[in-house]
Amino acid sequence: MHTFAPADLDRERGYRMLDDLVDGPTQRATLPGLEALAPGFPDWIVTSLFGGTYQREGLALRDRQLLNLAALAALGGVEPQLHGHVRSSLRVGLTAEQIVEVFVHLAPYIGVPKALAGLRVAAAALAEVGGEDGGEAEDGDGTGTGTGTAEAIR
Repeated sequence: MHTFAPADLDRERGYRMLDDLVDGPTQRATLPGLEALAPGFPDWIVTSLFGGTYQREGLALRDRQLLNLAALAALGGVEPQLHGHVRSSLRVGLTAEQIVEVFVHLAPYIGVPKALAGLRVAAAALAEVGGEDGGEAEDGDGTGTGTGTAEAIR
């Protein structure tokens, strides 16, 4: 017989964590549609992931976001999730420069095509956030124009 420590899942803390990481409009655009398609699945994700895994000790929230960026870029084909995690990374204190550097650093490990795909997603998400803040997103050339960055990464 196996003896395992019980999983510590806290639904309320999970929803608070979700609110800290994901802005309201994104939640409203995502969760109801997922609930309509797969009833109960969004609550399971929030409870087990944000109310469980994210609550564990040992890694700071910022570090968890770095790992999420790396894992999603390595997977590939999960651009909507990667886009959301770029935005969440900004909410936990990563800078645009640090987010970009994640994908540059990953290139020898995951391959240049996946690193470029990650940079395209990051450029789009960063430009979007820059527009929401009323400012212009940094485009990496120091001009702050944010113009054409995602299109330039092929």
